[in-house]
Amino acid sequence: MKSFAIGALSEKTGVKIPTIRYYESNGLLPAAARTDTNRRSYDDATVRRLKFIRNARALGFEVDAIRTLLDLADQPDLPCAEVEAITRRHLADIDDRLARLSALREAVQATVDQCERGRISHCRVIEVLADHEPGVSEDL
Repeated sequence: MKSFAIGALSEKTGVKIPTIRYYESNGLLPAAARTDTNRRSYDDATVRRLKFIRNARALGFEVDAIRTLLDLADQPDLPCAEVEAITRRHLADIDDRLARLSALREAVQATVDQCERGRISHCRVIEVLADHEPGVSEDL
């Protein structure tokens, strides 16, 4: 069986060493085997698991969802309904964030559109930012 030091695992997966340690400490990755000199040692299964985690994080999945997905992936004979439910919840979160970002973009664009390109003392952007209450976007 092939084994890799943490640096090689990092190179093979594109995941930084501190992140690998974080995933290991949070149980996303199993505790690494140790060499006689107490260095971490990883195998191909860990490479695949870490790539799964990296890809799931890149798609915006939260750590808890990834943990559940990994648990489910370890049980390939189960129905995939829970995987689908997790993914649909994540998709709904993405849609919600997109709607909020779209509204935020419109508010900022409206502020920029009101800019008269005159002096700073009359700048609508500066005025709105100075008077804006957190969570209130009516002025934007």
